Amino acid sequence: MTQDKKSALAYPNFTKLIGMNFFLTLSLMMQEVLVSYELYRVTRDPMSLGLIGIAVAIPYISVTLLGGHYADRSRKKRIMLFAIGCMMLAGILFVIIFMPRNEHFFTLPNKILLIYVFFGLSGLARGFYQPAASSLRPLLIPRSLYGNGSTWNSTAWQLGSISGSLVAGFAYAGLGLQASLLISLLMMALAMGLLAGISVFEKTYNVNELVKENILLSIREGFGFVLRNKILLYSITLDLVAVLFAGVVAILPIFAQDILQVGAQGLGYLRAAPSIGASLGLLLMTKYSPMKNAWRNMIIAVAGFGLATVIFGLSDNFILSLLMLFFTGAFDSISVVIRGTLLQLIPPDHLRGRVLAVNNIFVSSSNELGAFESGLAARLLGTVPSVLAGGAVTLGAILLTWINTKELLKRRFD
Repeated sequence: MTQDKKSALAYPNFTKLIGMNFFLTLSLMMQEVLVSYELYRVTRDPMSLGLIGIAVAIPYISVTLLGGHYADRSRKKRIMLFAIGCMMLAGILFVIIFMPRNEHFFTLPNKILLIYVFFGLSGLARGFYQPAASSLRPLLIPRSLYGNGSTWNSTAWQLGSISGSLVAGFAYAGLGLQASLLISLLMMALAMGLLAGISVFEKTYNVNELVKENILLSIREGFGFVLRNKILLYSITLDLVAVLFAGVVAILPIFAQDILQVGAQGLGYLRAAPSIGASLGLLLMTKYSPMKNAWRNMIIAVAGFGLATVIFGLSDNFILSLLMLFFTGAFDSISVVIRGTLLQLIPPDHLRGRVLAVNNIFVSSSNELGAFESGLAARLLGTVPSVLAGGAVTLGAILLTWINTKELLKRRFD
């Protein structure tokens, strides 16, 4: 690489990767919104929506460690292209089963089953894609810009998520389901084109070495590295606890309808608030890195997330609830950037894919599992008590973490 620049976006290959991340996220979010809306429209069963998360999470968790192994041993770009190709196949299959002329081929129960199968195919592909993508990023920028790169990568994901939801809604209303799914495929094709244009040197293993290597020992090496590294272990655990127990996005319709009584339009604002907070937080961190006192900032961010969740649970005022959701997104963005940067800085190159795969099992899949947990807890405890309990668990985890990691508070990673 040439002399280090001040922003990761100054490196063309990294900029292509960020563009790819944006369009892929936009495409997958469009697909999820469109198919889940259609699924609920024909079933009127809220549980059918929760099962989408399970359909993605189970295959993802099942293969992501294997994905990390191959990300460390094979060409990352090639793995990513193949994975996106599988996601495109799932998208094409969605288009086929929703074609009006194919209605007589698929009964409703069969169509529902196929929807879950196709989401499962996408989950399998993501299990190989994520470790490869995360371990490719450090090869495109100098080490001094890992924090900046992690911030821009998270920003692209957030903007893609927001844009995907909005585009899906407008496209469905104006063009219908079929055309909207085709637009989603076009966005995915753009992502693949940007990825194909990335030029990077990747060290790979000889095929004979891959055959001889014990895959289970290789995967265990990634787990062992995380367990031996205190700051990685605690950062992954904190994020898992916060998202799994204190996430409220899945049950926001209950707050909109029954507690705040703001209807569907108010629900739209509630859903957007965390992403707006996260996007603004991430843009701010492109200028002001949180890595100087990384662990102190991580503790504050997760504590802030838990506290904002508790206040949201207690609130019956729409504006206060919006503000607390905004802060959950903003605080979450800080922890995401810090954890993402640590995962780039700490593992050696030959282990990074497997370490990232361990992270993906416990963190990347926690949104889907957290949605299922939120619905179950709300049913068992009641909506407001379940939110308060989740926030309390997060604050308790922060207290225990602070007690056990005081020596990390002054460690610098900038």
